[in-house]
Amino acid sequence: MKDITAQLGELYFPKKVLVLYQSSTNPNVFYIEAYDMDKNGHPVNVHPLSVKESQSLAKTLDMGSQLTRRFLTPRGLMPQNILHINPAGEGCVIWHTPAGQQGLLFSESLGIPNGNAYVPAMLWKASAKNLHVYALKSPKTLSEETALYKAPFFNIHPDGRVCMGTVAVDVQSQNSLEDFISSWQQYFFGSYFSHLIEGQSPVKGSVVQLWQNQVQNGCYFPVAKLIKTGLTLKDILP
Repeated sequence: MKDITAQLGELYFPKKVLVLYQSSTNPNVFYIEAYDMDKNGHPVNVHPLSVKESQSLAKTLDMGSQLTRRFLTPRGLMPQNILHINPAGEGCVIWHTPAGQQGLLFSESLGIPNGNAYVPAMLWKASAKNLHVYALKSPKTLSEETALYKAPFFNIHPDGRVCMGTVAVDVQSQNSLEDFISSWQQYFFGSYFSHLIEGQSPVKGSVVQLWQNQVQNGCYFPVAKLIKTGLTLKDILP
């Protein structure tokens, strides 16, 4: 049997246990006892939490909160393609990308070769756990009334939510804004397009034939084939 212990990452050992006592007569009064841990993980040396221990704990907790405060913070100036940002909770960012060439991966069952192809301008809305994507016809003049079109890809629900399948999404609470956006775009274009959800084509005509032509002929994306969602940018704002 192969020993894979070294591949499991850094080990952590218990060092201290804190027990919080609340006054029976005044719910706002507390007393904290600290226990050290011996080499077997058993609590020993019970004592009142010292000032030094309190300061060390406060410093550790503050380091964690600093990482959280970095979530969705830009490294420098705010990127010009950002339309909305909210770092609270799971976060929410809405941004757009221009039309251009993109590497695409397709499941073998679709009969579409993998390769580079032109995609339309896109609107992205993501939290730490979910991604919605839409297509745009006129990305240069975005406003709350800008019409949203169905993203012309596979693996997308009618409401624009992306089915990530077995993709291991790992958006960290300390991710910068740039890392957050880059990660979601890589998750989307780095996974295989495999199926239509509810059997609905997201474009006028055959979406399979569309991408066969796009990959093989290198044409600019035919925006006339896009289908309106009935939504505007205002409708997807939190």
